[in-house]
Amino acid sequence: WLRFCPHSHSKRIKLCLKILTVRFSVSTELTFELPDNEKQCFYEEVDKGVKFTLDFQVITGGHFDVDCILTDPTEHVLYQEKKKQYDSFTHTADIKGVYKFCFSNEFSTFSHKTVYFDFQAGDDPPIVPEMLNRVTALTQMESACVTIHEALKTISDSQTHYRLREAQDRIRAEEIHDRVSYWSIGETIILFVVSISQVVMLRSFFTDKKASLGVST
Repeated sequence: WLRFCPHSHSKRIKLCLKILTVRFSVSTELTFELPDNEKQCFYEEVDKGVKFTLDFQVITGGHFDVDCILTDPTEHVLYQEKKKQYDSFTHTADIKGVYKFCFSNEFSTFSHKTVYFDFQAGDDPPIVPEMLNRVTALTQMESACVTIHEALKTISDSQTHYRLREAQDRIRAEEIHDRVSYWSIGETIILFVVSISQVVMLRSFFTDKKASLGVST
């Protein structure tokens, strides 16, 4: 990423370094294991009037689905979906407090799930603190940093999306490979059993014929 930042002055480099820390200060990302018949909840404190977004996706397990519910500090349900593979929910907090969102795999009796979620609250702070209450236009360097910051956000979101898709597709490919392998082994065993049965059956025909000829003689 350093090739996108100006190299002519150390101050400019510091400005670009701030870009990398802004996004993580307002978001929480986590990938966790959700066993069958289990439920896991997470808590985030949000101020009144702050806009937040919850994105989630099931990466592995069963039919790649999970139940999700999000409630405000008064236990009022803001969002609830059942057996969703992925979804996104955006809301502006009406009251300040701890918001709870839970993922449930209680409907599954044997499927172990892996779930990813990204919780983002609030807007990104200005890259340069002086830009907060400025009235004048941005300088060329500041405009370049803002452009780079937006581009890095887009790249980060795209990389996360493709990593999740790659992990999900890889798991599915491994499951299909295992099923094909088991099916091939089963067909091989059945083929040997049928072949041996046919040989034994044919030998029994000849044995019965020899025995009947011996008795008639």
